[in-house]
Amino acid sequence: MSLFTIPNIKLSGIAAAVPTAVQDNLQCNLLSEREREMFVKTVGIRYRRVAPKGITAADLCFAAAQKLLNHLQWNAADISALVMVTQTPDYVIPNTASILQHRLGLGKNCLAFDVNLGCSGYVYGLSIIGSMLQNMPGAKALLLVGDVSTHVISDKDKSTWPLFSDAGSASALEYSLNNDMHFHLQNDGSEFDDIIVPDGGFRNPINKQSFTVNEFEPGICRSNADMKLDGLKIFNFALREVAPNIQALFNAHQKTVDDVEYAVFHQANLLMLESVRKKLNAPKEKVPYSLHDFGNTSSATIPVTMVTQLRNQLQSQSLNLLLSGFGVGLSWGSVLLKTENIICSELIEVS
Repeated sequence: MSLFTIPNIKLSGIAAAVPTAVQDNLQCNLLSEREREMFVKTVGIRYRRVAPKGITAADLCFAAAQKLLNHLQWNAADISALVMVTQTPDYVIPNTASILQHRLGLGKNCLAFDVNLGCSGYVYGLSIIGSMLQNMPGAKALLLVGDVSTHVISDKDKSTWPLFSDAGSASALEYSLNNDMHFHLQNDGSEFDDIIVPDGGFRNPINKQSFTVNEFEPGICRSNADMKLDGLKIFNFALREVAPNIQALFNAHQKTVDDVEYAVFHQANLLMLESVRKKLNAPKEKVPYSLHDFGNTSSATIPVTMVTQLRNQLQSQSLNLLLSGFGVGLSWGSVLLKTENIICSELIEVS
């Protein structure tokens, strides 16, 4: 059943890191001046953070985790699990989580593994960590979520390049009585190729032709080693599935949007998000956005939004939150959770 509750688990802290390099979509040469203005107005993304070569999702997540552990003053030996959610790992083999377990100085008793998920990854990651911790009384865990999506998109493709940014995040979770998280997770693999990097896996191994750049239409040039995005299909998917997913979660727990202080969505497209917000009858002040300044950071958009838009509230208040992620897979899911005066580190910039 995709509707379920995980008891005795709480979010204790959160941090996020982005590259220092900023690109302005109002100066994007792929778009005409009119297209740039309309893009920023409707899609909502003006600035993007782009990691240089040599900076990976692991590096961004490491910076976030290191800062968060410092603020929490957690003993590394007490961390029992580390889960890394990313679609841009350091290597095909080994898993990135194992590398970060070592870099962070965590003990050998800390289990570590990767999860290959994108836009829904933060919500799914919370469910994975939570499921483990409810059977580990007293345990603590790290959820690392991030991507360097700009490393797998073509800078000659106006359908993807102005959208994506890079970021990493770290969330600290621990076993805690009387703290529940309520989930509704869904998936539809029939549309797996709506967002896809065609070559590079074992279905279509990398070859010389993988890097041949083809023009599909004016302004859309990419190779099979680059991400392909069917924007219209993803837009329609989000309008079709996200609000019903959230509403079913509300209904299952006799809640409405009035019962949450904030609803934090995956930051994909302003017009899309506004449509979902209106379907839920959520007031604007309850739905914070970060995409204007940070773009679509894939799996990291929810923690980036929490850190940049809700830091003061998270640190000083008790909050009922709705988090919802949706996209590549196609995969989507929502969670209802409560936070209380958690540690929320300032946004970290990595060069």
